Amino acid sequence: MSSEIFGKANKLLEEIKANLPKSKEELEAFRIRFLGTKNIIRPLFSEIKNIENTRKKEFGQLLNQLKSNAESKFNELKAGLEAATESQEGEELDLFAPAEPIALGSRHPISITLNKIVDIFARIGFTVAEEREIEDDWHNFTAMNTPEDHPARDMQDTFYLKNSTEMLLRTHTSSVQARVMTSVRPPIRIIAPGRVYRNETISARAHCQFHQVEGLYVDENVSFADLKQTLTYFAKELYGPNTKIRLRPSFFPFTEPSAEMDVSCFICDAEGCNVCKYTGWVEVLGCGMIDPAVLENCGIDSTKYTGFAFGMGIERQAMMKYRINDIRLLFENDARFLKQFTSAI
Repeated sequence: MSSEIFGKANKLLEEIKANLPKSKEELEAFRIRFLGTKNIIRPLFSEIKNIENTRKKEFGQLLNQLKSNAESKFNELKAGLEAATESQEGEELDLFAPAEPIALGSRHPISITLNKIVDIFARIGFTVAEEREIEDDWHNFTAMNTPEDHPARDMQDTFYLKNSTEMLLRTHTSSVQARVMTSVRPPIRIIAPGRVYRNETISARAHCQFHQVEGLYVDENVSFADLKQTLTYFAKELYGPNTKIRLRPSFFPFTEPSAEMDVSCFICDAEGCNVCKYTGWVEVLGCGMIDPAVLENCGIDSTKYTGFAFGMGIERQAMMKYRINDIRLLFENDARFLKQFTSAI
């Protein structure tokens, strides 16, 4: 019986020697096990009555050694952990250490294209004008020479607000031109970028929302030659110095004469490819001289002032420039697609 008790005590003595707590939590667990109020050594003191008289003294000394070893081991480990903590807390920061790398974001291709267009026209005196996206019928249609019974209204499927025939989501940024012309006297030289809405079926080439940039220049003696020179400058700046333009007759209710502008294909150098449908030309915008009726609708004397206007879809420019074949990619916010423009400016 006594040999079993001696064996148990010696086993605890070996455990104390081998125990090496490496954290405050482990040290506290050591203290509770060997020095706490309900420590594992205490029950051994009640076993003294079961030890032969000749070995009671030896067993008492063993128990004292157990307790002494546990206390000294605890104090030694506690001092070591406190010293290590103080050393870590007092360590100086290395201000020259390399910082954690910051992942670069990327601009959206629509933003990249829009910023380039704005910058090009800013160099020749055009300022940016922005207005509301919820517009009234007069500024969106009537002021632009499209009264209620005008067939040109059928060219655009409009989102009207619920229970309203007067308020709508603008179908073009021409409404910005109307608001500027009714509030500012010529000379006027603005570009109007913004989001527009049309009730169209979403496909690879069309969307119910997209972005436009429209330009407007009103002053005395403004001619079609001024329009052509402005657009030639724009095309060369955006698509390259060797770009050529051509103007084809067209129809818009707010300009007369009106034209569609094509640029020589910058993908194949006008040799013919699938982008230009093997014609060597790519359509990029519509333009024309402002109809005198539009000037009069906005309170500008059409006998004194003339002007030109042009408009283009930003998505179309971005899709051509970056060879994007599906407009829906520009609205899905797919990170895999957008990361391709990290290095673009």
